[in-house]
Amino acid sequence: MIQSILLFVILATVFVACNTNKKDIIEPDNQTAYLQQHRPQFHFSPDSMWMNDPNGMVFYEGEYHLFYQHYPDDVVWGPMHWGHAISTDLVHWKHQHIALYPDSLGYIFSGSAVIDWNNTSGLQSGEHPPMIAIFTYHNMEGERAGTNNYQTQGIAFSNDKGRTWTKYSGNPVLDNPGIRDFRDPKVTWFEEGQKWIMTLAVQDHVSFYSSTNLTDWDFESDFGKNTGAHDGVWECPDLFPLMHSGTEKWVLLVSINPGGPNGGSATQYFVGDFDGSHFINENPGTEPLWIDYGKDNYAGVTWSDIPGEDGRRIFMGWMSNWQYATVVPTTPWRSAMTIPRELRLKNADENLQIISLPVTELELLRTSKYMDLEPAVLSGETEIKGIGDFTGSQYEIRLTFKLNNGSQFGLASDFGFRLKNDTSQQVTFGYDVSGSYAYVDRINSGKTSFSQEFRGIHEAPLPIESDLFTVHAFVDKASVEVFINNGEGVLTEIFFPDQDFNSIFLFAENGNVQLISGSIYELKSIW
Repeated sequence: MIQSILLFVILATVFVACNTNKKDIIEPDNQTAYLQQHRPQFHFSPDSMWMNDPNGMVFYEGEYHLFYQHYPDDVVWGPMHWGHAISTDLVHWKHQHIALYPDSLGYIFSGSAVIDWNNTSGLQSGEHPPMIAIFTYHNMEGERAGTNNYQTQGIAFSNDKGRTWTKYSGNPVLDNPGIRDFRDPKVTWFEEGQKWIMTLAVQDHVSFYSSTNLTDWDFESDFGKNTGAHDGVWECPDLFPLMHSGTEKWVLLVSINPGGPNGGSATQYFVGDFDGSHFINENPGTEPLWIDYGKDNYAGVTWSDIPGEDGRRIFMGWMSNWQYATVVPTTPWRSAMTIPRELRLKNADENLQIISLPVTELELLRTSKYMDLEPAVLSGETEIKGIGDFTGSQYEIRLTFKLNNGSQFGLASDFGFRLKNDTSQQVTFGYDVSGSYAYVDRINSGKTSFSQEFRGIHEAPLPIESDLFTVHAFVDKASVEVFINNGEGVLTEIFFPDQDFNSIFLFAENGNVQLISGSIYELKSIW
C-alpha cells in the first residue's frame, strides 16, 4: 500500500499503455533533512503526497523493494500509481522513480511482485531473471458507468533489477467475470505443483488461481465465505508457508475494511494447509485472529523471494486507518509504513498463533545514548530521568515486569508506560490485570478533532500465563508500536501531539508491580 530529506518532483503527465514514464527527482543523497512536524524519523514515508498500501514487496540481489499505492498530485487518495523505494537493510530507504503509472486500462491498484527465476513468462532479456509485478487495473469509467467488471489483473516486467518497467502487451492477464471488488493479487510460486498461485480478494472471500507462465490463469477454488470476520470488504490477501516444529503450515492474511477489532480497518489471518488448489483452515476457533490489535496497521503483506538461508517471513503494513487516513494533520506527505516485522508461529491453546517480532536490523537505529533502568517496585507514576538528555524524540523501550511480587500492597490494577510533553498531552500503554487486556490510550494525545473516530482507548485481549510481562516498544515522532510478551500481542497506534513527547513515565495504579529490568535507546533518524 522518505525521509528527513526534501525531494522536489516534476511529475510526468502522459500515460502510456506499455512503457512506464519516469518523474525527474533529486537523488536521495542530495536531499535535506525532513523536519516537518509529525514526520516519521525511522518509518518509511513518501517524499510527498499520498501513500497507502504496501505493494510488490520483493527481495533480489541484496535489495528489498517496497512499492506502494501513491498519488503524486495531492495528499488525499487519487489516481493510483506505484511508488517505489529500495533498502539494503530494511531500515534506510532510497526513493526511486515512480514505477507504474495509470494508463488506458485504469489506475494501478494493489498487488505483488516476484522474481521469475526460470523465466516461465518468457519476458527475460539480458542476464537477470525478470522481476514481475502483478497488480489490479481499476477502470474508473467502468465504475462510474455502473458495470461490475471494472477491476482486472495486469502484469509488468523489469529486466534491470526493478529500475524501469514495461507493461505486458497482453494485459489484462485475468479478466473480471462480473464481480465488484476483484483485486489485490498476491502471487507465490508453489514448488510442489511447479506453478504460480494467485490469491485474489473477491468481495467477502478470496479466490485462488494458478498459472505456469504468469500470463494465463485458471481458477482453482474459493475460501472464506463463511469463515473469519465479515463486517467489511476483504482486501490485500497474502498466502505463504511457515515452518512450525518441523512441519510446514500455510498462513493466509486478509485485510478487512471496516470490521477491525477496534473499529475501521485491520488484518486477520488463518493458519492451515494448502495443496496447490484449496486452503484448509486448521484453527478451530470461531473468533477472528488479528495480526495487530492497534488501530493503525492495515493492508500488510510480506516480502517474496527472501533467500532460504535467511529463512524469515518479513511483514510490513500501512500505518493508518481508513476511518481517518485522508484527514490526518500532516503535510506535504500523508501516511507511513510500520516497521518491518518477522512473523512466526507458536502454539496458543488449540490454535496456532502468529507472533510478530521487530526485525533485528532495527538495532542499526540505536545511538550511543541509552540507559539501563534499575529494578524497582513501582507504585503511582515515576518519571524516567535522563530522557531529556536525548537529542531526538525517537525511542526503543524494553521493559520486563514481574506480576507476582509478593508485596503486601497487592498487584496493581494496571501498569505500563506513558509518553508526555510539556503541554500535558500524553499517550499511555498499559495492561489491565483483571480484564486481561493490553491497551493504548490516545484520548489526550494532541490533535484529535480531525476525526471523531480517532480518540479512544484501544484494547488487545491478552491472557497472561506467566508472572513475567515483557514490553518492546518503538516510539517515533507520531507513532508507537508495542510488542508484548515476545510478540504474542501487538498494538500499533499513530498520534499527533502539538509538541514532541519528551518524557517517559512508568506507572502502576491501585497497587504495585515490580520492574525486573528495563532499557531505553535513543534512535537515529534514517533521513
